[in-house]
Amino acid sequence: MLKTLKASVAVAGLVAGGHAFAAEHESLSGDLVIFSDMSNPAPRAVMEGLVAEFGEMHPDLNIELTVIDREAYKTQIRNFLTANAPDVANWYAGNRMAPYVDAGLFMDVSDIWEGEMSENLASTKSAMTMDDKQWGVPYTYYQWGVYYRADLYDEYGLEEPQDWETLKSNCQTLLDNGIKCFTIGTKFLWTAGGWFDYLNMRTNGYDYHMQLTAGEIPWTDDGVRQTFANWRELIDMGAFVDNHTAYSWQEALPFMVNGEAAAYLMGNFAVAPLREAGLSDDQLDYYQFPAINPDVELAEDAPTDTFHVPAQASNPEAGKAFLKYVTSPEVQTRINASDALGQLPINSQASVGDDKFLQQGFEVLSSNAPGGVAQFFDRDAPAEMAKVAMEGFQQFMVQPDQLDNILQRLEQATGRIYDK
Repeated sequence: MLKTLKASVAVAGLVAGGHAFAAEHESLSGDLVIFSDMSNPAPRAVMEGLVAEFGEMHPDLNIELTVIDREAYKTQIRNFLTANAPDVANWYAGNRMAPYVDAGLFMDVSDIWEGEMSENLASTKSAMTMDDKQWGVPYTYYQWGVYYRADLYDEYGLEEPQDWETLKSNCQTLLDNGIKCFTIGTKFLWTAGGWFDYLNMRTNGYDYHMQLTAGEIPWTDDGVRQTFANWRELIDMGAFVDNHTAYSWQEALPFMVNGEAAAYLMGNFAVAPLREAGLSDDQLDYYQFPAINPDVELAEDAPTDTFHVPAQASNPEAGKAFLKYVTSPEVQTRINASDALGQLPINSQASVGDDKFLQQGFEVLSSNAPGGVAQFFDRDAPAEMAKVAMEGFQQFMVQPDQLDNILQRLEQATGRIYDK
């Protein structure tokens, strides 16, 4: 579905306070063409508000916004970047942008990252960087981490773990009292991908993880084997709920709600259904996945949505100005508010609502993720590789003795998929 909007349209709630920011920009004119995949109601309202406000800031600029259904956008993006490219386009960070950078379809925007932006957006700079250049800007993300039953931890005298040994010690105490350490539903595979991401980044570091998902490190490497060895420690303890392959992520929530499992490694989107199921904020809390290898810096999963200037943009000056605008603290505060996107601003100078989980996630991502921010396994790896690998992760959780066969299968898939 397509929609075109002229900049003169005003959207309540977002067109506020932006005119002072206009003074920071040179005078812009001509046409600014924006293609967006923000097709759901709340994101669309945000996008329309951004266009309206930016248009009021630059009255000589004619802005045309085309909103495309998100799934259709994924199949159309290469075509429209190649022919009749817009001046601004939505996409995703990390390896999801790599094919378009490699194909010369995204413009190098490193110049707008110089100075303040580089400092304020430091948490995601690595995810926007290839060949030591930046190829777009981020506007929203959300944290992953361990959501846990604080009341159960208090009952058994447990503290939030800062290291791997404490996590395992906590786990053993819970198991000794008939409580599983973690709930999980691997029916749709990607939840196991989250576990691999954290275990691998904590074992080998962000750069290693990115090289693995890019096909540059073999799955039979000793570092990968150590990641699975760490994972197996939890599996052999019985840390995870039984029969998890039968459950979706939502169907695994009741184990935590009922107190049969104490924690869930999941994205912040799990908070709402946990609250709706009856857990109070006194019962529910969050911690950053603890360190395993003290020699690697902490990195996080935080799926990040982005804006880019296509290489064939007709008005790149206006496109870059729009990217600078959407990364300002004021704009990021408003578009990520609970009545807008309901996610996290990336600019470290932006404000976050008073929801305690967004506050905690913002602190982790802006101040305690020095290793980098990954996009999640099925975004960082090519789609075909992600499917094969996550099937392997699920199998490993049930049949850890099959690790050698699993890794050989993944390595064979790598040769086929990355050589295409």
